[in-house]
Amino acid sequence: MNDRPSAAMVIAAACALFCLAAIFNPAAAAEDSIATDRPDFVESSDVVGKGRVQIETGFASERNRADGVRSRMAITPTLLRLGFNETLEFRVESDGITRSSSTDASGTQRERGTADAALGLKWHMQDGDEATGKPGVAWLLHVDTYSGSGAYRGQGLRPSLRGVAEWELPNGLSLGVMPGVVVDKNDAGKRFAAGMLAVTVGKAWSPAWKTFVELAGQQLASKKNGGSVMTFDAGVTRLLSDSLQVDFSIARGLTAESPDFQWGVGIAIRF
Repeated sequence: MNDRPSAAMVIAAACALFCLAAIFNPAAAAEDSIATDRPDFVESSDVVGKGRVQIETGFASERNRADGVRSRMAITPTLLRLGFNETLEFRVESDGITRSSSTDASGTQRERGTADAALGLKWHMQDGDEATGKPGVAWLLHVDTYSGSGAYRGQGLRPSLRGVAEWELPNGLSLGVMPGVVVDKNDAGKRFAAGMLAVTVGKAWSPAWKTFVELAGQQLASKKNGGSVMTFDAGVTRLLSDSLQVDFSIARGLTAESPDFQWGVGIAIRF
């Protein structure tokens, strides 16, 4: 297997996405147009709505080099969102089918399997109001399960709690902040609590095109508990219809524990 994400692969994926987007030309986004939790790390404060089903999926690849070892990983992150009512949704999330390889002086080792699934709830606590500066607020409670295969299976149940605040700003700008905490197990099997903190700034260039930049502390922990995973992310989304969106994103690792480089493409569909 060779899952190295070359520059040509990244450019080809982006071009294919934008060619698809060019086929569609929505005149304007409706008030109830799709709101997604991808591709940035900060979640949306919105829920899908009563009786709605939304699927967000894609392909992502990462590479890293540390201590003489080169590693690659390819995943298919997928999120299923089911609307109970106008403020609450049920969620099932996983990195899906996963392939990885690591190469050192002794050779290359490869793994393939499925990642753990997480079950969760999102509660939309309040709507935002640009006129008054009030943010949209939501809370997310997730539990990662040990349901994956082989090397991709975690240890026991790992609960997490995240809060999201989103501000709509003048000139098409938006600001999102997401603090959180997750309870996990380290390599010694001991439980620990790690923090999360991410900030994203978005810009709507038209009703259909949006971009974002983000600083994401995906895991804030001590060295013995896996260290801190922090990335600088950027991406673009294209609304193809009120219920269909495509996206492209890249990320650069900022700490030794973070992947050196990541990229991904995705699609979100609402029914």
